Formats: sequence, structure tokens, C-alpha cells
Amino acid sequence: MGLINRRQWGAAAAGLMFAAGQQAAKAQAVAVPRPATLPPKLVGTRIVIAVEPRTGLSNLPLTVAEQRNFFREEGLDVELREFADLGQAMAAVQAKAAHAMCVPFAQLLTPSAREMNWQSFVVQGRAPQVVLGVSQKTVPGFRGAGDLRGRRVGLRAKDPLAQRVLMAFLQREQVKEDEVQILPQASAGAALLAFRGGQLDALCHADPMMTLLEQLGELRVAVDTRSLSGTTEVFGGPVPVGCLSAPAEFVEQFPRVTQALTDAVVHALKWLQTAGPSDLIKTVPESHFQGDRAIYLATVERSRDAWTADGLMPRGGPEAVNRVAEGAPLAPAEVARHFTNAFALKAKARFRA
Repeated sequence: MGLINRRQWGAAAAGLMFAAGQQAAKAQAVAVPRPATLPPKLVGTRIVIAVEPRTGLSNLPLTVAEQRNFFREEGLDVELREFADLGQAMAAVQAKAAHAMCVPFAQLLTPSAREMNWQSFVVQGRAPQVVLGVSQKTVPGFRGAGDLRGRRVGLRAKDPLAQRVLMAFLQREQVKEDEVQILPQASAGAALLAFRGGQLDALCHADPMMTLLEQLGELRVAVDTRSLSGTTEVFGGPVPVGCLSAPAEFVEQFPRVTQALTDAVVHALKWLQTAGPSDLIKTVPESHFQGDRAIYLATVERSRDAWTADGLMPRGGPEAVNRVAEGAPLAPAEVARHFTNAFALKAKARFRA
């Protein structure tokens, strides 16, 4: 794919800013009702899943399951309810305003999450799909992390994955966090404009924006976790993301609902393995393209091995996350307590994933 022209760039930038505004408005406007007690039969059972802005590629399997009616086929009426960040999504479940949430596995190992005894039961991704890129304009001779000393690095606000990617890169090359200027970015649109305007020397963010900047020839990739190999290079193994999780009490009390959710997601993961551009265009809501279908489809294509094939927790993933977790690493038994493969194994057998 060649470089995009100015008209395409304008449409893409406008799309990013419009999508960001829509998400913020939606998060503020939606009142969160308390869910009713789940009925014994699954037909029409309503389930609310708390997610971060769902346009992120790590949540694409959830979107596929919703748009292709895989949840309905399992007897569920699922609402994917957006929240501005992971903390708000977790708070919604704690307040019983949602039944489950979709988060990186690392979130379940934080001190506050461990107190609530969360458990991941199906995993969408095994790579963060976050890119650290350096400006070709302000750092043209970039050679390594040392060149970022004293530089301005943009980071998506309240994004622990982006934070971990940046920290892993700096630590690998022995650059201290306080040697760079970390500037949180409130939205993708704001980050894009700041980077292109020269206010940022580097940016750590998710696609599709990073692919857009690559296509413009303005960004040089320094760290790429859009693939399993790139993630392993940074973290020493896969990094589970898009983990559909709930308090262990919910999983134990409603195993049929948990299995139905898992089946729908694994069905979506299998569908994605062979889905082509035309399939995605027919399935993914137009708002997810953020103004440029070609860029979005390019990001999906290059990120295909970032998703799991069967919803199972990737081997070595919990250990890789534990190595870079906040504070001292947890005991293996404590890490294992926060996920189960029991439901994904059944779904894998059913769909031959």
C-alpha cells in the first residue's frame, strides 16, 4: 500500500477525532442500570460486558461475536458497554452494573483486582498490539532508547499496556523513566495531531493510528507488539489481552452463561482466522474504521497472529505478565488462580478451533 494523500490523511484525522469524541460522549451519557438476577434458562439472557472503547483491535473478536449474532446463537442478549478506561470498567462490575469485563490479564494481577478475586475465562489476544514509534522529523537519526533521553514521548492516558511497552523498552537499554518526558494523550486524535505537529518526539499507542503514521512516512517503529514475535522480543513471551473476566463467584454460580460467552468468542476467533477484507467490511461497524477502511484493514492483516486461535490462555503468557507486574512478582499459584481454561477447552472442541 502506498503513502496516503493529503485528502485521505484529513479524512483519517477527522475520523479519529470524531470517534474519540463519540466515545467520550457515550461514556458520560449512558446511565448504568443494575442487572437483574440471571434466569435459569439462557434464551434471551441479558449480559452486560464492560469494555474500553471497543474500536481497539484487541476487542475485534467481541465485535465479531456481537455483529454476527454468535452471542444470540448461544441464547444471550449481550451489550458491550464502553467505559473510558480499565478502572471504570472494573468499577462497573464491582457495582454490579455489569456482569463481566474485557481487560488485559495484567489488570487482574493488580492489588485492587486480586482483592476481588477476578478470573479470566476466555482470551482474545496474545499480543498488546501497541507500537512505540519515533518521529522521523524530530529524531531523524534514531538508533536506540538512549536517543530518547530528554525527549517528549506521548502515551495514551490511563493505558497500562502502553506504559509497560515503553518501560520495557527503556529498561532493556538502561534508560531511566525520569530521563524522558512522558506526556499522557487524552485521545487518539490529540496524539495524532501532537505527533504530526512536532510536539512529540515519540509516541506509544495502538493501531490504527500507528499504521497511518507509518503510511505517511512520519514514524519509525522502535517497538512493535502487533505480532507474537515482536511481543516475545519485548516481554519474553505472549501477553494475554482482551481477557473476558468476571469475579470467580460469578463464574462458579453461572457456569452455563460463562460457557455461552466463551463459545461465542471462540466462534468469533475461528471466523477471524479466514475472514477476508470483504467479510470484515460487512461485519465491522463503519465507526471502527475511523475514517479510513484501507488503513483499518491493513492493521487487521498485519495483526492476525496477535489473536488467539482458540480462546485458551497462551502458554507462558501469565508468566510473562507476572515478570513485569507492578511490585514483586506473585507466586505461581496466585497467578494461576486468576484464569481458567476449562470453558475455552470445551469451546475449542466444539468448534474445532
